[in-house]
Amino acid sequence: MREYVVAVDIGTGSARAGVFDGRGRLLARTDQPIAMNRPEENHAEHDSEDIWAAVCGAVRSAREKAAVPAESVAAIGFDATCSLVVRDRDGAPLSVNRQGEARWDTIVWLDHRALAEADFCTATRHQVLDHSGKVMSPEMEMPKLKRNLPHQWEKAGYFFDLADYMSWRATGSPARSRCTLTAKWNYLAHEKRGWQQDYLEQIGLEDLLARGGLPEETLPVERAVGRLNASAAEELGLDAECRVAPGLIDAYAGALGVLGGFAGDKAKLERQLALIGGTSSCIVAFSKDMKPGFGMWGPYFEAVLPGLWLIEGGQSATGALLDHIVRLHGGGLPPTTETHAKIIERVQELRALHGGPGFADRLHVLPDFHGNRSPLADPHALGVISGLALDSSFDALCRLYWRTCVAIALGIRHILEMMKEVGYELDTLHVTGGHVRNSLLMELYCDVTGCRVVAPETPDAVLLGTAMTAAVAGKLYPDLASAGPAMSSAGKERLPDATRRRDYDRDYRRFLALYRHREELESIE
Repeated sequence: MREYVVAVDIGTGSARAGVFDGRGRLLARTDQPIAMNRPEENHAEHDSEDIWAAVCGAVRSAREKAAVPAESVAAIGFDATCSLVVRDRDGAPLSVNRQGEARWDTIVWLDHRALAEADFCTATRHQVLDHSGKVMSPEMEMPKLKRNLPHQWEKAGYFFDLADYMSWRATGSPARSRCTLTAKWNYLAHEKRGWQQDYLEQIGLEDLLARGGLPEETLPVERAVGRLNASAAEELGLDAECRVAPGLIDAYAGALGVLGGFAGDKAKLERQLALIGGTSSCIVAFSKDMKPGFGMWGPYFEAVLPGLWLIEGGQSATGALLDHIVRLHGGGLPPTTETHAKIIERVQELRALHGGPGFADRLHVLPDFHGNRSPLADPHALGVISGLALDSSFDALCRLYWRTCVAIALGIRHILEMMKEVGYELDTLHVTGGHVRNSLLMELYCDVTGCRVVAPETPDAVLLGTAMTAAVAGKLYPDLASAGPAMSSAGKERLPDATRRRDYDRDYRRFLALYRHREELESIE
């Protein structure tokens, strides 16, 4: 009897595989690193063969660790960052590296080489941009393509979002997930014809579908792509009867992992918000109605749940920003888990010593070191630090680290305020990802936003969300409305501290003032 599923999550620096039972219990998990090439500023590249090898190793190891036989695995699901895999007409890797190094065939999501092309797309003011916050991000797939790779464009045969590449590699099927195309390719799933040909012509991609092997129709998340082909089954250590779920964007897998328990109750679901915090941060909400907002990605129809719209706000650098602060002001300290823990411990000591909210309150940070994804939708935005002194001590680093954490939380509040303006009534924030292990951020997400914050008990909500889709593909459940509640976990709840509200309200006013001052400075000629 096939009663288990495998979930694979491909992040920025590693691939993770987990084995789950039908109740959502994680039996075993294994991580494998993946390589990233940073050949020049704003360029970041993966090797898709390296990613596939890492995934195969992680899946084999996790299944062996769980002591689950291959013939007991009903399905496998993949989620991944919105990185772009380029293949030639024969399906072989096609380099995206400016120097032509063959192995680097994937543009990483955080690659910002396509800033000018994104601006060009935005300037069209086409209706598809109503579903991208009216602004095209260089992290989306359209800007990354033709202009940056003119010679490779002529040789191309397939363009894949990374999650779709994994299902293609696993099954041989060129089907694309509704999740990936709707969220990252300007595909309008709510329209009779999802691809808007007039838009493709305006941005010079009139031959996109033929050049990239892209289908007219998408595959809903609750369907199966197919079964594993023989070679993939052998490499993954599974069998050819194992089904494959459509790919998910990693943040949306995390959203499903923490909100899946509400999948059968749309009224409750609409009041919940998922925050997936890692290298960057994504906040995801669902709605029965289309509620567009400037600077928000979406609304995307049926990107995850049938009949529902999904909207996403985000911060391009959060965990990565804290690492950067450690490198920049840490006197050579590496941004390891141990370093972060020592800083957090010292911050708590200093806060107790200096009176809590008043600690370092003359330091102010705008966290836009890699642009502002939401709600300003400005990929050109830069970070700001105000209030530095001639102090390079460890305590000075701790003060700056604390205020950077405050700035990240204020950025989340900024996004939530904009979402409320367009009709989202959200009161509960479900947090997952690496930020759950940062006690400062977890406290601030609650106290700065005024939301009830829930941290799920599951050790990996992103993997769990992907496991839910695999459970449907493997016919353990008929749909996500059934799989979500059956597989979801309880959570640890935190309520906001009302005594700190006044201080954080003041911080928020200063935060907005700093944005105005930055704009004023940049407008001076």
